[in-house]
Amino acid sequence: MKNLGRMMLVTAATLITGAAYAADWYPYDAAKIEPPFAADGKSVDVTYVPLDKASKPWNICVSFPHMKDAYWLGVDYGVAEEAKRLGVKMNLFEAGGYTELDKQISQIEDCVAAGAQAVVIGAISADGLNNLVSEIHKKNIPVIDVINGISSPDISAKSLVSFYTMGSEAGAYLAKKHPAGSEEVEVGWFPGPAGAGWVSAANQGFLDAVKGSAVKVLEPKFGDTGKEVQLKLVEDALQANPNIRYIAGTAVTAEAAQGVIRERGLQGKVDLLSFYMTPGVYEGIKRGFILASPADSMVIQGRIAVDQAVRILEGKDYIKHVGPKIFVVDPSNIKDVSPTNILPPDGYKPVFNVN
Repeated sequence: MKNLGRMMLVTAATLITGAAYAADWYPYDAAKIEPPFAADGKSVDVTYVPLDKASKPWNICVSFPHMKDAYWLGVDYGVAEEAKRLGVKMNLFEAGGYTELDKQISQIEDCVAAGAQAVVIGAISADGLNNLVSEIHKKNIPVIDVINGISSPDISAKSLVSFYTMGSEAGAYLAKKHPAGSEEVEVGWFPGPAGAGWVSAANQGFLDAVKGSAVKVLEPKFGDTGKEVQLKLVEDALQANPNIRYIAGTAVTAEAAQGVIRERGLQGKVDLLSFYMTPGVYEGIKRGFILASPADSMVIQGRIAVDQAVRILEGKDYIKHVGPKIFVVDPSNIKDVSPTNILPPDGYKPVFNVN
């Protein structure tokens, strides 16, 4: 791909030292899927290099499920900063939660009607936006699928990691600690809102990874990633299952559960894991309250999505299906991992419009 800059095999070690690229975030260690969009596609290590600048101030619409937690704040930081760096216009809308599919659809329709030349979507539902994506595609407007996954064949590009792999990494971490033949441990598992594509994938990855180990996963408890919802699910699970050894699930689950574990004097008796990284999870690992989490560099996923949109609009070569390399952060390497590129900066406030 002549316009992609250098492309080479890379190692996870260089990702962890990615702070060297703090000023300009690239080149970044990534993985592309071949063939693109295939569920059983092969992961190929690449170095991602974006364009230096856009040729004109393209109008890009961005749609998120919500901005209720620091995860989506990190993606917002990525899309906003990349829009600024490339010199394009960006308008961002958030639907207010995973129950708000109709609102997300109408926000995107309004955005397209107002003249968006490309649309970046963090989808509330894997299948629920397919008709809309098809309509946008017919207008020759590129649609970039960021973070969550959309099943439509009319998507132009995907900037995301495999949430199956994210769930699998979290599960494998536990399976390694509790191999077959060791004493059985119970895990309360909270994968997120039912029906979201990323949740189904992470759930399957986690359950597959612990098969054959001494890890016994209790019935998965699905729910919105609002703090109150997750807190209630965790409290109910602890009440019903006094032998729980681990609480594993979304970043919001791990963050919300820290207080409950301390209040009930369960530190050291019940450990917490997240299957994706947020500032709260990062701090929790640093302070010894959360055991581990895979990092998916959500800031970079946002940046790549904007770069893909501009490349498509300008008729330049682009990687159709790509995401940052995944690595697990725990007490053994937290001091070596810079938060640069994997988290929004401290005190970052949502940005809805650029240029």
